[in-house]
Amino acid sequence: MSGTGKVVCVTGASGYIASWLVKFLLQRGYTVKATVRDPSDRKKSEHLLALDGAKERLRLFKAQLLDEGAFDSVVDGCVGVFHTASPFYHNIKDPQAEMLDPAVKGTLNVLRSCAKVPSIKRVVITSSIAATVYNGRPLGPDVVVDETWFSDPAFCEKSKLWYMLSKTLAEEAAWKFAKENGIDMVTINPGLVIGPLLQPTVNTSVEPILKLINGAKTFPNATFRLIDVRDVANAHVLSFENSSACGRYLLVESAVHCSEVVLALRKLYPALSLPEK
Repeated sequence: MSGTGKVVCVTGASGYIASWLVKFLLQRGYTVKATVRDPSDRKKSEHLLALDGAKERLRLFKAQLLDEGAFDSVVDGCVGVFHTASPFYHNIKDPQAEMLDPAVKGTLNVLRSCAKVPSIKRVVITSSIAATVYNGRPLGPDVVVDETWFSDPAFCEKSKLWYMLSKTLAEEAAWKFAKENGIDMVTINPGLVIGPLLQPTVNTSVEPILKLINGAKTFPNATFRLIDVRDVANAHVLSFENSSACGRYLLVESAVHCSEVVLALRKLYPALSLPEK
């Protein structure tokens, strides 16, 4: 499908996944209305303005997740909205203010704006595998995690898994609002997103790999559910363009233990000092 002549909105456009999404939408001919927290901060938006087609078909708008009605004028006239904006970082001091409110209230704020615009055919929301697997159920080789799984908010809160809690509550609230207001919505639930960066800063999902490269003494006893950022961005586009798309889509290319990641890095970059334990 060609996006020529069609206008879409991408929230949190300077982020990791969103930057690739904007790139692919421009490549397909769409006009993109992109929201960022501060359009005058060129460090965070320069990479977007440098994309092919940006000069002609990319417009930056200031919009804060918690500002009521901030997205009204941005989504007006759009045929599709991609809501990617949501905080993802560690070492938080106030989970409610720093993580939960922006994720949940921000998502509902965007959806309320979408509900006012009849031209919007579909809303695609960037969720996460974090909203599916954290429910206390044991995982093993014979356990298949699918789109019917939801993380348990009580389990996440008890375990202080604030990002997982924020994505779970945000997605649950989104589905409830979409159903009540007749919004055609799809969610994309990727695992740990890795791959090339378009933005100039390191994002949280690639930090674990960077720590290994930068001389960590040990690696975590953890399994990574990996997916390439370009596949994630493409999935957003396809879930908007394909009328048969519906519900939730879990994106994981491979599940590997961190030790396997270390081995892969060692083969690629033998000169690196990588952890042994």
